[in-house]
Amino acid sequence: MGIKRGTSLAAVAVVVTLAATACGANGKDGATRPAGAASVQAPAADPYAGGQQAAQEAGDAKPAGQLAIAATDQLGQVLTDSAGFALYRFDKDTAKPPASTCEGDCAKAWPVVAAGEVTAASGMDPALLGEVVRKDGGKQLTVAGWPVYRFAKDTKAGDLNGQGVGGTWFAFAPDGKKAAKAAAAAPPAAGRAPAALTVAKDPVLGDHIVDGNGMTVYRFKPDTAWPMVSKCTGDCLAKWPVVPPVDRADTKGITEKNYLVLDRPDGKKQQTVNCWPLYTFAGDKKPGDTNGQGVGGTWYAVAPDGALISAP
Repeated sequence: MGIKRGTSLAAVAVVVTLAATACGANGKDGATRPAGAASVQAPAADPYAGGQQAAQEAGDAKPAGQLAIAATDQLGQVLTDSAGFALYRFDKDTAKPPASTCEGDCAKAWPVVAAGEVTAASGMDPALLGEVVRKDGGKQLTVAGWPVYRFAKDTKAGDLNGQGVGGTWFAFAPDGKKAAKAAAAAPPAAGRAPAALTVAKDPVLGDHIVDGNGMTVYRFKPDTAWPMVSKCTGDCLAKWPVVPPVDRADTKGITEKNYLVLDRPDGKKQQTVNCWPLYTFAGDKKPGDTNGQGVGGTWYAVAPDGALISAP
């Protein structure tokens, strides 16, 4: 069907710079968003140098040539043609089976990308490339089954003027899905520590447990270890938030004996060390603060083995 799965086109010069226990536990998030091509340089005699409107007025649908992956601030990785113009998909089309519903005036605004001379971008699965026969008999490029278009109002490489038009037109991601920038990880909810427990050294307290934000961890004297019971309930928890479950793999310097999770009557799950329930203090505003030490004669920092660190 005229589709090449190779890695180069002799007729097109393209320069691509690649941008790029019993414990319920929270794991680490190590996904990285892969970087794509940072720039795409169009060949000197490119048929789309005057913009997509000029290409549409030229008549026949044009092939995409050597595809590339462009890194954008707006959408992350976007699939482009050999000249750096974004490629789009239409929600009213179908991928299984492939079918195009953009005809007439629609195809003037959204020029069809012809099947034929096309090569998969570096880092893209060539098997995603295909073609569909349109109602007029022409063959249109598909990516992951979705018919491919350009946008007439994209006038230069890097434009994304077609993104979101009518709530139905979207730039292609390299996998054929809608391009979308990866969402930033949400910060820990108020009163929650990230999944880590480590040991810090204080000139007064010595070695003591801190959470993943470096905030001091405390014990409440009325609590008991056997059985594991937290006596801090209701309004108490607003000032002394529980430390949520932490995976053993995310601890450093902690004695892991009886490293269990307490299922509280209020439904919360609370990390313990040597069976003692752990808390942080709302009055500590920055890492290293120990404002909770000795409060009410009942709250104290915690040693690496879970022991209470008495007031000096």
